[in-house]
Amino acid sequence: MKKIITTPKAPAPVGPYNQAIVSGNLIFTAGQIALDPETGKLVENDIRLQTQRVLENLKAVLEAAGADLSQVLKTTVFLKNMDDFTAMNEVYAQYFKENSPARSAVEVARLPKDVLVEIECIAFAG
Repeated sequence: MKKIITTPKAPAPVGPYNQAIVSGNLIFTAGQIALDPETGKLVENDIRLQTQRVLENLKAVLEAAGADLSQVLKTTVFLKNMDDFTAMNEVYAQYFKENSPARSAVEVARLPKDVLVEIECIAFAG
């Protein structure tokens, strides 16, 4: 059994996927990139600003599923350049101050719309 989650407070999917799926007590989000949900435009080419926008988008998707960032169990961070790790991590730490989730961070060859960062998560829905 799965429940599809959508919200206008995060970017609409640009392909055949959903913003999130709830199955049992877990929320699985799609990877979020630095698209402003109000304008549909990318945030400027700055890792800090893009990370902030990505995490705000994730926060909105989780809220639509009845959860918040404190319920995140695992994140996966995809970086265009691992040299951006420290700057991304500084912003990330502002959103996960206590009881941080497990996390993987990997450098990838390319991301959608040539963004600098994409983040997905798995969260507890209960």
